[in-house]
Amino acid sequence: MKQIVNILVFIACFSGFSQHTEKFQRANALYNQEKYQEAIDAYRSILDAGQESAALYYNLGNAHYKLSNVGPSIYYFEKGLELAPNDEDIQNNLVFAQNATIDAIDAIPEGFISGTLNRFTSLFSFDGWAWASVLCVISFVVLFILYYVARTSSKKRLFFVASWAIVLIGLFSIFFAFRRFDNIQNNQFAIIFAQETTIKSEPNLRSEDIFQLHEGTKVEVTETVNNWKKIKLTDGKIGWIPSEDLKEL
Repeated sequence: MKQIVNILVFIACFSGFSQHTEKFQRANALYNQEKYQEAIDAYRSILDAGQESAALYYNLGNAHYKLSNVGPSIYYFEKGLELAPNDEDIQNNLVFAQNATIDAIDAIPEGFISGTLNRFTSLFSFDGWAWASVLCVISFVVLFILYYVARTSSKKRLFFVASWAIVLIGLFSIFFAFRRFDNIQNNQFAIIFAQETTIKSEPNLRSEDIFQLHEGTKVEVTETVNNWKKIKLTDGKIGWIPSEDLKEL
């Protein structure tokens, strides 16, 4: 009976995967026919079913870009990079979409140490760093066994040094995995979806207007009060924006 249940579960999972693959292919066909809005709807149906991938977000970003939807295109390219930080196609298309934005915001320069750490952290996603640490553990076990069974002193030295080098790499992988996770948990970013929005000094309409932002600009969300979000720009400016004017990543 247990085997029958397992077989049924496997069939159901395989069937669901096949359905999503077919939907993705149909959406791609609509995109190739330049039916971009229909393609977007098809891609969105896959997301609504709880499936996501870098390729799906990439195609959604491209479809929105074709319709000059700057905010959504940047949003989906950013979502794709969360899953595949080193994907050059997504990176390049994100730059094209960002060039279509109006706001030019200068970033506060990073220090050498913090900048280097951030660049290393962004090399892989959290899952990527986690898998790297797991592979390092497995490699350490294999190298230690080889060290134990090696008959010559030269091979023993080689396997011993290699095993501890793998340990160090594994520790760094764990460090960067936790750093990546911490960045995701504590740094919430969003993309402006409104064509133009006025940033307020306080979370209410009666407060002072301090500056304006336009569609596609990326901001950091630091606080939420009712239907308002407190945001911070890369140049250090802060203010409050209505929640409906942006979409959090």
